[in-house]
Amino acid sequence: MKKKLLIVAALIVLVGAGWGLTYLYQVRSYQANIKNLTISNIPFSSLSNGTYVGEYDVRFIDAKVQVSVHDGKVTRIDLLKHKNGHGAPAEAILKEIVAKQTLDVDAVSGASNSSKVLKKAVELALVQGEK
Repeated sequence: MKKKLLIVAALIVLVGAGWGLTYLYQVRSYQANIKNLTISNIPFSSLSNGTYVGEYDVRFIDAKVQVSVHDGKVTRIDLLKHKNGHGAPAEAILKEIVAKQTLDVDAVSGASNSSKVLKKAVELALVQGEK
């Protein structure tokens, strides 16, 4: 009976260690993706009229947006999805992008990673509208 309990305990420890190592790998991958994330500042005036969808995923944060363009201006950005943990305040950045007509806007304090992911999703949508 003790031998069976030891085997079960050892299996639980091995499974737990495997899960822990997998999680640590995912966290490191997420951190590297965020650190290396770059946003290209697309000139909005060069965009074709239309509605474009973009999404970006770095595992723990992902976003999907729909961007409307008319006469070289971004007129609207609709948030279709935003898995963010505590990064919901970053969603305000979408209105700022429309107001300033640029992706070169400051990240929301306390939600900088979500801000980056949202801006990247918008960039990927806008790339589809480049002339």
